[in-house]
Amino acid sequence: MDLNSIREIRHVAPSDGPLDWREGDAWLAGGTWLFSEQQPHLRRLIDLRGFHWEPLTASAKGLEIAATCEIAKLVAIDAPTDWIAAPLIGECCRSFLSSFKIWNTATVGGNVCMSLPAGPMISLSVALEGICRILQQDGAERRMAVENFVTGNHQNELQPGELLRSIELPASALRKRSCFRRISLTHLGRSTALLAGTLDPTDGTLMLTISASTERPRRLEFPTIPNAETLHSRLEREIPEFFDDVHGTPEYRKHMTHYFAEEICRELSSQVKP
Repeated sequence: MDLNSIREIRHVAPSDGPLDWREGDAWLAGGTWLFSEQQPHLRRLIDLRGFHWEPLTASAKGLEIAATCEIAKLVAIDAPTDWIAAPLIGECCRSFLSSFKIWNTATVGGNVCMSLPAGPMISLSVALEGICRILQQDGAERRMAVENFVTGNHQNELQPGELLRSIELPASALRKRSCFRRISLTHLGRSTALLAGTLDPTDGTLMLTISASTERPRRLEFPTIPNAETLHSRLEREIPEFFDDVHGTPEYRKHMTHYFAEEICRELSSQVKP
């Protein structure tokens, strides 16, 4: 779609120094959402491609995903064999309401910064204990968990002029056993509920991430795999409300969240050696 309110496209480079951020500015990465509808409040787009950030950087510490990394590059990653939670990457990438064309343009950072309840890169990042690297206006950097970065439907902790640089997934999370569940009301439709569980093989800690059915992602930690009564009691207590839109009623989302959570616990429990 043509954005006829845009008066300038600014191409940036690492040597440019601090940016003179103005009202009406927006960062441009993939632009798949930005160009999908009118943006009458915008006057200038700041193109991030000039930074030439390495899309994916794997190390002993884990995986750093640049905010400008396209979904197609992430899903094609050749993960180390000990990253047994890596299948979650493909599962979440395939949870997009998108075509292969979008995969080759849309970016991980764009999906996270859109902060929609059904954002699958949010689900992935929270499930694998991701940390946001955020560049501030003065060039300083701050870090925070993706779980805390997204605060609501289309809401997050970015301040005007701040930029999500990358998301770091620790190797410790990538080495956990994992389980994935998702449902949509239509084939290839937007997620109604998306849950992911990870199990620490060293101490038995279970992390259960709930997204799409809630306004913001929630991650619950259990010292061991809980029984059904403990699990449902915790969900009732910590998630009293569920998201409501055309992709699912709160009642249906709650039902599927509880159902999938119990399935995940059973599946991960079956992987534990006696």
